[in-house]
Amino acid sequence: MKKKINFFSHFIETFYVTPQCNSFLFLNLLPTALVTLGLISTCNAYAQQQMAIAASNIGKTGGKPFSGKDPITFQANKVSYDSKNGRAVWQGDVHIWQNDHILRADKVVYDRTTNIASASGNVTMVEPDGEMLFTQHVQLGENMREGVMDQVYALLADNGKLAANGARRTGGKVYDFSRSVYTACPICMKNPEKPPFWQMRSYKAIRDLENKRIDFSDTFIDFYGVPLFYMPFFSIVDPSEKRQSGFLIPSFNWSSKYIGTYTTIPYYWAINQWSDATFSPLVATDSGPQLSSIYRARFNQGMLRIEEGIADNTVGDRSWHNDAGDLIKGTGDGTQGYLFLKTEWALNDHWRYGADINLATSADYMRDYRISGYGQDTLSSDLYLEGFGEGAYSKVTMQGFQGLNRGVINDSDLPFVLPRYTYSFFGQPDALGGRFSLDTTSFVLYRPTGVSDQRGQLALNWDRPFENNLGQKWLLTLHLDSNVYRASHLNEQPMFLNHYGTKTSGQALPTIALKMNWPFLRDFHIDDSPGTQILEPIVQLIAAPNAKGGRSWLMPNEDSYNYEFTDSTLFALNRFQGTDLLDGGARANVGIHGNWAWNGHQIDFLVGQSYQEHLPINMPKYSGLNHHMSDVVSRLRLSPTQWFSTTGRARIDPYSGSVNFGEGVFNAGFRHFGFNGGYVYQPITPYYYFNNSINSQGLSSEYLTKVSEISYGASTDWDHWHASVFGRRSISRKENVALGGSLGYRNECFSLDTIYFKQYTMINGEENSDTLLFMLTFKTLGTFGING
Repeated sequence: MKKKINFFSHFIETFYVTPQCNSFLFLNLLPTALVTLGLISTCNAYAQQQMAIAASNIGKTGGKPFSGKDPITFQANKVSYDSKNGRAVWQGDVHIWQNDHILRADKVVYDRTTNIASASGNVTMVEPDGEMLFTQHVQLGENMREGVMDQVYALLADNGKLAANGARRTGGKVYDFSRSVYTACPICMKNPEKPPFWQMRSYKAIRDLENKRIDFSDTFIDFYGVPLFYMPFFSIVDPSEKRQSGFLIPSFNWSSKYIGTYTTIPYYWAINQWSDATFSPLVATDSGPQLSSIYRARFNQGMLRIEEGIADNTVGDRSWHNDAGDLIKGTGDGTQGYLFLKTEWALNDHWRYGADINLATSADYMRDYRISGYGQDTLSSDLYLEGFGEGAYSKVTMQGFQGLNRGVINDSDLPFVLPRYTYSFFGQPDALGGRFSLDTTSFVLYRPTGVSDQRGQLALNWDRPFENNLGQKWLLTLHLDSNVYRASHLNEQPMFLNHYGTKTSGQALPTIALKMNWPFLRDFHIDDSPGTQILEPIVQLIAAPNAKGGRSWLMPNEDSYNYEFTDSTLFALNRFQGTDLLDGGARANVGIHGNWAWNGHQIDFLVGQSYQEHLPINMPKYSGLNHHMSDVVSRLRLSPTQWFSTTGRARIDPYSGSVNFGEGVFNAGFRHFGFNGGYVYQPITPYYYFNNSINSQGLSSEYLTKVSEISYGASTDWDHWHASVFGRRSISRKENVALGGSLGYRNECFSLDTIYFKQYTMINGEENSDTLLFMLTFKTLGTFGING
């Protein structure tokens, strides 16, 4: 009857070495030569130190292989030699090592005639990388390359542990284990007989040190000793090897909306020390197969990553209507593919160049096969040359775009940037105490359908800070913005102007600004806890020529479509996002900032307003800048306790008292629970302001639909468990935006994660999509996943 292994009680034993001095001998073992001995006095602590160093290097170092020429060194408490029979006997805390191979035992008998050494009693064998084998008896031959042992226990890299009824070592490279058990989980110190969290029980295991793999036959995976999974054959990369060619864990994905149930079996190829590749064939029930791959390489001066795929997409035509009622036809049938390439190389310490190329045959194909990047509006590609200097930055870029959301963006509407040049310089303090800076972003832009233009842009800035005896902090700014444009097809998108042909125009806007911060500080005490208080009035005066709404009608607008007037842009010289629209005229900005902080508590607020002599035109409705006296902007942050914080922002019309913008977020956390939430409100939906229909029909109904949306979430963790839920709901549209949640378990050697996500909004014709992820991760084995 075969003895059942009780898992790894030996691993909690303590190996004690007496501190007395012992014999230390060198042996040169040759198959036909005599044993030569040399005696040196040493202390036992040396061998103990060697064992400790080896144990600390598990999985980190490699060593010299077994050799028949290198000498074998040993030490023992007692040594005897029978010259008649050719036998040497070492007893009492025996240590033997050759190069990085170490053997420890209570007794070792070496037979010169057969060249076989027998070790017994608390035998420990340490491999070149520090991994350890424990047994009670072992027979070794061929200079420790061959061996047979019983009741084997192995301590591997990454806390991997393997036990077997018996083992055979062949050529110093292959171990055959009989009735083996493997785990990467810790063993209970108080009760070593207790099964670990998970373990693999196999009829046979073969560990190939040369090819760095462990193959298991007739395997059960147990959880707390209860078998739950069975595999007739299972192979893993040896824990000591971080990069090894071979098949990775397969993934099974069920009920995909477009390609049905599918599976992938990745293969990893470790090409050399600096490059590797992963091949992932995919087979689906409702569409043709796909083969994708990823190639990665690192060099002394750069890197290269190529991800690509090709598929026979047979999903079929899936046409749909967008919000405007336009019919969008499917384009993802037939042979489809994608290519994502990223590379970067250093020319020297200051310059580097690279490329980031992202292409796909169709947006439908990316949607069907869930290619990374699907759900974005565009795929962008660029080539660049980039330089860094002391206080300076320079970059030349060539860019192209591919539209993915075909209900909104057509490829012919997207530009090619050929090229774009950016330069920024920030100087050192000059003799007047100020600092000069220079910025430029110039480009040549081409659209197959729409405005094509060239822009030369330059911004000069000089800041001079100073203080006075009243504690006021002043900042004087001299600024100049200038642009030169040459544009054609201004009557087409995205401008739709009533001008034809090619137009040349430009603008220059000098600005002078003076800003004053006057902080009042004081200390106070609350319940014997010290605190600080800051009350800071802020005043800013800006003088500039009237820019008539930011631009001439003949100037293209490429970078200033987005606009938001909040506390973050109250004191900005240009409240537009880019430089195509310039915020001129005379105005005064005022605000008051306050902060109280004590004993871990904090209150921080800012309230401000802008007074404008010249009203900017072409401002979106509800922008907050439609009157000489702007909307009041405010921000409030509260942290009354260490477990709660909240931030709110608002913009209020001073004439009607209506709220034109409001948002708030909060976070609350206790020992095992956390909560968060948010709310955003606007009387319009700003994303639709630049809808084409505005030019002929006025503001669209989509733009005039208010935004009123909440978000919420909660999470908990208890012992090894964690869970969370989250969601977004549009109150104004009376519909959910997204819902989801997760549940998981994690310990030292295992993790389980389940994630669910439901999307209600439409992306490229897809709405009400559900995603379910289920992943099991076993330490040193890999991750098993299901994606539904």
